[in-house]
Amino acid sequence: MTALPIDPVLPELMAALRTNGRAVLQAPPGAGKTTRVPLAMLDAGLTKGRIIMLEPRRLAARAAAARLAEGLGEQTGKTVGYRMRGESQPGRRIEVVTEGILTRMIQSDPELTDVGAVIFDEFHERSLNADLGLALVHELRSVLRPDLLLLVMSATLDAAPVAAMLQDAPVITSEGRSFPVVTHYLDRAVPKGVRLEQATADLVVQAVSATTGGVLVFLPGEGEIRRVAAALKSRLPADCEVRPLYGALPFKDQRAAIAPTASGRKVVLSTSIAETSLTIEDIRVVVDAGRARRAKFDPGSGMSRLVTERVSRAEATQRAGRAGRVAPGDAYKLWTKGEDGALPAFAPAEIEVADLAGLALEFALWGGDNLAFLTPPPPGALAEARALLQGLGALDAGLRITAHGRALAALPIHPRLGHMLQIAGAQAAPVAALLAGRDPLRGAPVDLSLRVAAIKTHYNGPGVVNHAALGPIRVEAKRLAKGLPKGDPMPLAQQVALAYPDRIGLRRKGDDPRYVLSGGKGAVMNAADPLAGQRLIVATDLDGDTREARVRQAVPISERDLRAVFPDQIGWADVCEWSRRESKVLTRRQERFGALVLDDRQWPDAPDDAVAVAMLEGVRQLGLRPSDAANRFRARVALVDDLPAMDDDSLMADLETWLLPHLQGVRSAADWKRFDLLPALRAMLDWDQKQRLDRAAPAHFATPLGRKIPIDYAGEAPGITLRLQEMFGVTTHPLVGRTPLRVTLLSPGQKPVQVTQDIVGFWASSYADVRRDMRGRYPRHPWPEDPTQADPTLRAKPRGT
Repeated sequence: MTALPIDPVLPELMAALRTNGRAVLQAPPGAGKTTRVPLAMLDAGLTKGRIIMLEPRRLAARAAAARLAEGLGEQTGKTVGYRMRGESQPGRRIEVVTEGILTRMIQSDPELTDVGAVIFDEFHERSLNADLGLALVHELRSVLRPDLLLLVMSATLDAAPVAAMLQDAPVITSEGRSFPVVTHYLDRAVPKGVRLEQATADLVVQAVSATTGGVLVFLPGEGEIRRVAAALKSRLPADCEVRPLYGALPFKDQRAAIAPTASGRKVVLSTSIAETSLTIEDIRVVVDAGRARRAKFDPGSGMSRLVTERVSRAEATQRAGRAGRVAPGDAYKLWTKGEDGALPAFAPAEIEVADLAGLALEFALWGGDNLAFLTPPPPGALAEARALLQGLGALDAGLRITAHGRALAALPIHPRLGHMLQIAGAQAAPVAALLAGRDPLRGAPVDLSLRVAAIKTHYNGPGVVNHAALGPIRVEAKRLAKGLPKGDPMPLAQQVALAYPDRIGLRRKGDDPRYVLSGGKGAVMNAADPLAGQRLIVATDLDGDTREARVRQAVPISERDLRAVFPDQIGWADVCEWSRRESKVLTRRQERFGALVLDDRQWPDAPDDAVAVAMLEGVRQLGLRPSDAANRFRARVALVDDLPAMDDDSLMADLETWLLPHLQGVRSAADWKRFDLLPALRAMLDWDQKQRLDRAAPAHFATPLGRKIPIDYAGEAPGITLRLQEMFGVTTHPLVGRTPLRVTLLSPGQKPVQVTQDIVGFWASSYADVRRDMRGRYPRHPWPEDPTQADPTLRAKPRGT
């Protein structure tokens, strides 16, 4: 066999596995780990059980199995086999499987009875299934199978965190072998308006004219590959053979893309499957369009979708390295040197961005989520996924899996669509395949029934048929229908409602086609769309806007169909709530499905207690609005230690305790405006506290005439305001405790003439000046020379005296 860079470290790796039962192998692309390590484990006799190796893609799994079998001089299906969804060639000793297969194996046989070793290849891609599979294998090794060998192999991932998660597993490193690669950036960024495919084709033509050897072109998906191939026609030399390479391509065409050409040059247009999982012969040049398609949770569809994004720097470096596998090479990048610095360092792990409904279902099937993950699932996304599963009946109130949930877990499809298939049967298979795939129509109205018609018949309706999406949908529909009962005939709207119970939309009042969804969110439809006038819809695809999403795909549903699907989830509820819009408490009896109000009636005899509770939300919106008297009371309380806090924040935080008992009869903003807070505030103090308050910070000052003047505690010192003549005869300044009152003395015309905290000093000094000024203005009022000897008064002398 031809020597490969991995060969020198194989003895060390075998020794580590024999001694520790687990290891992490770090080896760059092209080192030979995929094709050498399983055979080395077989030769070393490390286990009598089968060796299972996980690959992230179907093409890589087939290719790896073929290479391993070739190394033994056999065909696949003997010593070496492979298994993936819908296709398998079992092997006696080594089986290469796609990542989801391992999860099903463990869930059906938690001891992996006949398995002796599990290898995670290309773990750096961090797919959700790989992360879950590693967590499950690590768990079952710890509890049930300490003899099970576990090996994680990665091309670029930092090995230390993986090794630490696996309880300090030994790390083996292979240096690999590579040749220098010259990087070529664009001088200027691709102009706006120029399609990615056209710009890529131009760069391919440039690279071919300047280099020799095979060319590997990285594109995000099948559609882009087809369009670039079309754009290259008649632009390449006659000896250049263009070969596509993507997951859905027939296997013989995949093999043709991988195999070396007999003559001339090969230009391989590939998705990211060629980054690490495959070795393509005779590649000297890489052209990178700089885009990657990866699974992300799409709030619009309620499931994970493939989205196209900029590649990370790590991905770009790995792609460029493919040009230096067998000789010095060149890498052409469809971006400038300046744009390169703006690329993210790494792509996120799928568990950080994907829909976690499937993961939550696997947790429940396993019996818990206390598993070790390299990246733990985000708690918010996991909680949302569990809420969906409860709505589908897959989990009970205690988050335990139900019999229905076990049935959904066995289906290789999103739980939403599995739920639809389980209830509607084989008739729903085309709809499930359609909702799981790409839209087969371009430029068509939002009506889902048009798409269903397109996949079932020859279509001549509105929009343009996307044949690249149509074929895989039809194949998937046939696969999903196998083994399912036909089921009683069910309208399309009912089928779809089963999958999207949170996406039933009820049209709001008004001219605009706006909808409230049963899950509580909002949606809007293009007013020109034929479905815009429908009262009820099921939205199967939205643009993901968190405030008000735009409907991209939907089907109308009648209230009769809605009641037929969800008879147990539609019911009457008494609603007593504050309306921000109308600024009052509304009391209604409503028939509801989730957030939808199907019928709405008055509730005239709503209990007063319920109205008061609802009014609290109005108080939170309107604010406290205390009267002057209430503010004076709060200011007094603030001066005394160990009394309840009555600042705005404290009161608003505890409305239920102090205010609720006093809200009887208050149900609108107008009522609240008239409401006096003072009695409720006073009720916060018990009898002893009120006595202490009155002693330490009295509410009133008794004037020499016996009148009670409110004491204002809002300023720096407590104060009173009264007519100067009412203080005649006072020879001792009034106090609150030990603090002199701030006394504002008014003229008979109620204008301030003096503010003092020393009334005795005022009589002896400034009063004479005030007396001189005031006598002329107010001659009918007394202005004695010695105010300390005069009687207090508020009366003026009669006219003419």
